[in-house]
Order: sequence, then structure tokens, then C-alpha cells
Amino acid sequence: MTDPLGRDGWDEDESEAPAKRLTPQEAQLLRARLPIVSPWRVVAAQAVAGVLVALVSWGFSGQAAVGWSALYGAATAVVPSAVLARGIGRLSGSGPAVGAVGFMVWEGVKVFLALAMLLAAAKVVPSLSWPALLVGLVVCLKVNWLALLWRGRVRNDGSR
Repeated sequence: MTDPLGRDGWDEDESEAPAKRLTPQEAQLLRARLPIVSPWRVVAAQAVAGVLVALVSWGFSGQAAVGWSALYGAATAVVPSAVLARGIGRLSGSGPAVGAVGFMVWEGVKVFLALAMLLAAAKVVPSLSWPALLVGLVVCLKVNWLALLWRGRVRNDGSR
């Protein structure tokens, strides 16, 4: 097949082999090599990081309001993430289309909840410190990247 420019194939990099469908055994081996991290484990790590940031903020500033602000910032990441994890957990076993749409819906709920919590921050936290709140929020959001490090590494003999 040629594309409109007269080149063979649509892919500019013709050195790549075409994708092949995995057999059930190959798919099972791939899943064993690339374990999935539970979203609840990520939520728990976010919560721990949020508490630590709040304690450090309180300790360095000497002001409880700064610690509470950082903790509320962490909550604006942790609570919506927990809602998302619960929502997508209920979608297990549904088809790919339902799963994709469900994920988008729950991600929208997560974003809306996080924005609502941020808008309510000034009324919920007395003597709110916006910098501390943002530090707590950013630290908890960055914990998601640690999930890549938590995935087990497989040794040459196939064990972990």
C-alpha cells in the first residue's frame, strides 16, 4: 500500500516490525513481567507524603496554620484520587468501551472535586497559607510518579 506521497506503507520508520497479536500465554507472561501497581497503594503513598509534608511544614514554620494548610493541600490530591480509585474499581469486568468512558467520567469527577476543594480552602482552613497548601498538593501529585519505581523488577530467572 502506498500513501498519498507515493511511499510504501504509512509509517515513515519502516524498520519497525508490524504489531502482532499476543497469544494468551504470551499475554500472561507479559503481565507477570510488568506487574500493575494498585491505585490504592498510590493513594496510600500520597496520604503518607501529605502527612509528612504537613508535619515538616509545621515544624519548620512553627505555625499550626501552615501545617494544616499543607495537610489540606495534600487532601485536595488524596481525596479525589481515592474517589477515582473507587470509581474505576467498580468498572472492573466491564468491556473496553465502558471502561474507557467510565475512566473519563471518574477522572472528570476527580478534577471537579479537586477544584471544589481548592475553592473551599479559604473557608475550611483558618489562617490559610496558600504556599503551604500548594506545596502539599504538588508533593502528593508527584507521588504518582513513584508508582513507576514500585513496579517489581524481574531477574533473568523470572523471579522478582
